[in-house]
Amino acid sequence: MRGYRPYLELLRPANVVTALADVLAGYAVAGMGDRHALYWLLGATACLYAGGVVLNDVFDRDIDSRERPERPIPSGRVSVAAASALGCGLLLAGVTAGFAASRGAGLVALATAGCILLYDSWGKRQGLLGPVNMGMCRGLNLLLGVAAAPAVLSTAWPLAILPLVYIAAVTAVSRGEVHGARRGIAAFALISLTVVLAGLAAVAFGMRSLAGGILTVALAWRVLPAFWGAYQNPAPGPIRHAIRTGVLSLVLLDAVIGASFGGALYSVLILATGLLATSLARLFAVT
Repeated sequence: MRGYRPYLELLRPANVVTALADVLAGYAVAGMGDRHALYWLLGATACLYAGGVVLNDVFDRDIDSRERPERPIPSGRVSVAAASALGCGLLLAGVTAGFAASRGAGLVALATAGCILLYDSWGKRQGLLGPVNMGMCRGLNLLLGVAAAPAVLSTAWPLAILPLVYIAAVTAVSRGEVHGARRGIAAFALISLTVVLAGLAAVAFGMRSLAGGILTVALAWRVLPAFWGAYQNPAPGPIRHAIRTGVLSLVLLDAVIGASFGGALYSVLILATGLLATSLARLFAVT
């Protein structure tokens, strides 16, 4: 375990588990018909997310050597070559697993891998485009689950706007986790999260899902106080708390969609991934 620990830190296990919730939510939208495809899609999203976070650390190694020297690459516990090979291999495995599920899923996985590489290598440094780029990765991840029934993609794609905006807000604030953030950025995140919550409430109402409505309230209770705290005091401490809360609470967004399209009991499966993510977050860093 000791020798593998640096690699597990690179993979951000808690974050990877939250990606499974995206696919499970999308699978509910797809009608939960093709169980065989679901298994491939869960593998695809795990590989894509893990590959993305590994390559993110590869591209950030110079900055991390100054700001996060304890991380696996700048500390010398994992070489740049090994991390690069691991990240690229995981992305390739994710795309391959997507095509194993269906041609449509493979194309979504390929687009996701492209967005991941764009963000890691360039997008993250491009002002507002960076958070939007990251949000696109998460929106496509939801559509990866929908691609279990490719024909549904043409009508269900607007749902991807919800995780896109949510993650864009969290990512925008995350830029202040080391030196603090501007209040304007924190205000942007609060407004964006409020819009997402309104959209989720509309989905739950439209599908007549009481469970979806209750889970929307739970999400608001989780994230709004944390991001309000970051707005009031945009110092590194409150910012990191908001980011951690935002990342780990994404499972509630997925659970709202899962409850609305798949029923209350199905949403429990999605929520279980959140419990696992929370447990892993005690062992491995989320940011």
